[in-house]
Amino acid sequence: MAEGRLPVLAGFDGSEASREAVRWAAREASSRKRPLTLVHVLARPFQHSLPMRIPDEQDVMEKLSSAVLRELEALEDECRKIDPDLEISKDMPIGDAAEVLVELAGDVELVVLGGPLVGSRTDRLGVTAAEVVARRAAAPIVVVRGEAGAKADAPVVVGVDGSTVSERAIAFAYETAGRLGRPLVGVHSWGETAFNPFDIVDEWDADRSEFRDRAREVLSESMVGWAEQYPDVPVRHVVGPEQPAQMLLGESDGATLLVVGSHGRGAVRRAFLGSVSHAVLNQAPCPVAVLPAE
Repeated sequence: MAEGRLPVLAGFDGSEASREAVRWAAREASSRKRPLTLVHVLARPFQHSLPMRIPDEQDVMEKLSSAVLRELEALEDECRKIDPDLEISKDMPIGDAAEVLVELAGDVELVVLGGPLVGSRTDRLGVTAAEVVARRAAAPIVVVRGEAGAKADAPVVVGVDGSTVSERAIAFAYETAGRLGRPLVGVHSWGETAFNPFDIVDEWDADRSEFRDRAREVLSESMVGWAEQYPDVPVRHVVGPEQPAQMLLGESDGATLLVVGSHGRGAVRRAFLGSVSHAVLNQAPCPVAVLPAE
């Protein structure tokens, strides 16, 4: 497939959350004018509990494949109601779901997964399957929880901290806002600023307005170039002393999309998402896009 036609990949695991994610992905693929790939990863039955091969495993897998295919075909019909001309393919690879999705992410434009409800169970490490994919995938990942803001003025919200991955998040957010005709909200907290507080150790008595002014400067400088590329996108800047995750979660209520960077760099740091992306991925009441670090 040509690079300009990389698909939007939607993962389906049988849950209602993943069904909503497929519908979201269909609307996104239609808006982006990209193909849509529906993926369900088949796990071999009993592979985690029995170290032996099941005699009728092939028969079981064939029955599972047939059942999943019927589900995917029903989802395909739903997607065609969203866009009759949408190019849709289906895939049922066998393996570990997270590992397979991470591998497939190398050849797609976007990965879309259903997210757990706030407070639902996670694995023993305290992360969701979607977070496992988000921390390792080469493509942006969107976790769909709840519904995107339906109002015309429901904004795209982006977290800004002056980092390289933050720049990628800003680009993604501006493109989305411009394409969907939505306003954009840039959020920056001086609770986690780019400057070192020890550089102003002699100014601890300075008025809080100085911190606010510096935060506004970081936010403005980070977004100014993109504002010139998207002059028709209304933009609002939000700065404050609260922790970044707290501010982003506050602004995300009723939003179309919340965009953050993963902040994973190198083999070790890629093992975990940053604290901000971890928090919003598992708690935001709207769809969340996580942009990978290069």
